[in-house]
Amino acid sequence: MKHNRKGKTLDRKAGPRLALLRNLATSLVLYEKMNTTLAKAKAVRPMVEKLITTGRTKTLTSRRQLAKVLTVESAVNKVLEELGPRYATRPGGYTRIIKLGTRQGDGAEIAQIQLVKD
Repeated sequence: MKHNRKGKTLDRKAGPRLALLRNLATSLVLYEKMNTTLAKAKAVRPMVEKLITTGRTKTLTSRRQLAKVLTVESAVNKVLEELGPRYATRPGGYTRIIKLGTRQGDGAEIAQIQLVKD
């Protein structure tokens, strides 16, 4: 039974899935938009939203929590210096998913996930 199972498995074991989501979150923070499959976009969205909420308070604790997830130090700095102040008054909903259609090779749904300009 699937009681209390949260999140998508993306057809991967826990380690590779976590690495994939960390890399997607880092790319989204650095470039502010990216194209990926719809399932991956939906899986990374809550992770990025929590990272930006953590980055709204600029403390050593929040820096360390962000460094545990984001793979590049410049991404941590961007969340604390740029994205945190940008979304300081916004009560969530920092990302947007736009469906782009299907991929030619395998028919997977492609979507663009981007940070909302505010």
